[in-house]
Amino acid sequence: MSQQPPEDGSAGSAEQAGPDPNVLREPAMRDRYVRGRSRLTVRELMEHLDATPRHPQPAPEKDHPTNRWLDQSQPVYRTVDDGGPISDDVTQRIPVVRRRTDVPVDLSATATNRRVRTESRHQVLQRTPDPIEMVVKGGRSGRSRRDMLMRDLRVGGRVAATAACIIALVGTGAAWAMNGSLNSSWRTVKAINSDDHNIKKKDAQYGDENFLIVGTDTRAGKNSKFGAGDDTLTEGARSDTIILVNIPANRSRVVAVSFPRDLNVSHPECEGFNDQTGEYTGEWVPAEDNVKLNSVYAIGGPKCLVKTITMISGLNINHFIGMDFVAFRKIVDTVGGVWVCSPTPLYDYEIGTVLSKAGHQKLNGRKALKYVRARTISTEGNGDYGRIKRQQLFMSSLLRSTLSGNVISNPAKLNRVARTFTSNSYVDNVDTESLLNLADSMRGIEAGRVTFITIPTSGTSEDGQNNELPRDDDIQALFSAIINDDPLPGEEPEKSSEKKKSDGKKGDPAPAAADTQTKVTVKAMSPSNVGVRILNGTSTSGLAAFASEQLTPEGFEIRGIADSSQHVEETVVRYGPGQRAAAATVAHMFPGAKIQPDRSVKSGVELILGSDFTMSTTLNSYATPGTKINAEQLPARKVEGNLPSDLAVTNAGDASCD
Repeated sequence: MSQQPPEDGSAGSAEQAGPDPNVLREPAMRDRYVRGRSRLTVRELMEHLDATPRHPQPAPEKDHPTNRWLDQSQPVYRTVDDGGPISDDVTQRIPVVRRRTDVPVDLSATATNRRVRTESRHQVLQRTPDPIEMVVKGGRSGRSRRDMLMRDLRVGGRVAATAACIIALVGTGAAWAMNGSLNSSWRTVKAINSDDHNIKKKDAQYGDENFLIVGTDTRAGKNSKFGAGDDTLTEGARSDTIILVNIPANRSRVVAVSFPRDLNVSHPECEGFNDQTGEYTGEWVPAEDNVKLNSVYAIGGPKCLVKTITMISGLNINHFIGMDFVAFRKIVDTVGGVWVCSPTPLYDYEIGTVLSKAGHQKLNGRKALKYVRARTISTEGNGDYGRIKRQQLFMSSLLRSTLSGNVISNPAKLNRVARTFTSNSYVDNVDTESLLNLADSMRGIEAGRVTFITIPTSGTSEDGQNNELPRDDDIQALFSAIINDDPLPGEEPEKSSEKKKSDGKKGDPAPAAADTQTKVTVKAMSPSNVGVRILNGTSTSGLAAFASEQLTPEGFEIRGIADSSQHVEETVVRYGPGQRAAAATVAHMFPGAKIQPDRSVKSGVELILGSDFTMSTTLNSYATPGTKINAEQLPARKVEGNLPSDLAVTNAGDASCD
């Protein structure tokens, strides 16, 4: 029989054989945790338990087991007097238990368990409400928790694809696990100016998203471990990699334009910039002509670079993203590495072995940094252009991997990648919400609708600076096509637009040559009077250089070699006004070659090598100048916006290993 608890409230004698059943004790640790309730506040818990009585409740029935120890002379629940309204404070509606002082209370474990079993018979067992499910049921009727989770993953996936398109050039392409808490992690820097007078057709660009992406070569801090020397040898920071990404308002494609680091440019007057502090100095640097593009960032930071690129492109640059070597490595490692494919091993004269073997291989952050930075590869011989091509291939692989679900299907990885990116980059007008909205609007975009293009140049300057000379007319034609949403070379058509591919509108390929070609007769010209630009229209590396070696001894003036924007099956010589005889003279040397008028060819002729030409092909001798020669002429090439035929293009859907 339990004893009456002492009236003074003392704990009793410490010498008792067991715990005093009359003393209230803290529950054991195993009894403190209630599954599913740790996420609720007190107010939420009371609301879930529906503790909202509006009137005094009747006392329990006489035979109820609690009658032995409840004081029935007092109301069971508190209410306001006189039947007034109940207080909004839920704590005013908590049941008040008043113990009868004349009934002993047995608090032993045995008695407690007996009461629990007895009371449980009068209750309907219910699962503890899950607050997440209650939110779903209350605010999003008809959608289960699983549906909402899958929706969030789909949105995260679209953001991941967008980010890969936007920032992969600097070796990242990090997927985005978007979370509102990430907004506070962004590091901002002033860069963009939407009122720049150099913006062209601003109304036509309404709704377009233009990202300027910059990878700097600063050696400060941890970057000295990866940048071939520290900041005592290489001071400041230059824009080692520059890409301008355009996403039109209709979200039908993505165009990423790469700028050679040594491009010859003119920069406007700019405010000085301290890369280590990320702040502008207040001192102004005067405008200057004929400087390398990568030096503009060192002079005036992001704002000066954005101004200069706007002068060149006319695009309304409304977002800026920048990062350095360390950021690149961290993000690639967080993604889990990127697969690349090289037809040959790669060795760089400055940084050593890049890839020790050919074929498909997965690169971690350190190896990927070498892959996208190397620009003196022995087997390439084309400096910064080889590097740009590798960067574009790297981005394409990352994009395909992202779209295939290797990143977006792993929420934990998405979150790590997003946090790594936000803490290791600096931006202007970029935040979590804007990227989520952008990703949602780009739903369903395919890798084949992402095109990488390199700014066309015409060789290097002869003043000792070796600046890459821009082809201004072709550059303007390129950005006009981007602003006007015109078709671009190498761009795959939208699969859902079957009509566009067959109704003869702009962007369609030229009609089949076999049915419309004609035969022309002209007088052969002297090779010394013929300027030839050679383009490789095949997947065979080095073919343009091989053809150049065959024509140079004959006296032709070789004005450069490059890859063609598109692959062709038959060799063709394209020419502008007044150059038909020159085109026929060149075509005469290549078995089966044809000629074609092309108003985008400004001077000389362009030799496009097709799959019918190989390194084993034997050339004909050139015709004696002044003699009559025949040539097969194709219909004039359809050109939209005067785009040149030798734009260096990489399509993100191309997974070949050439």
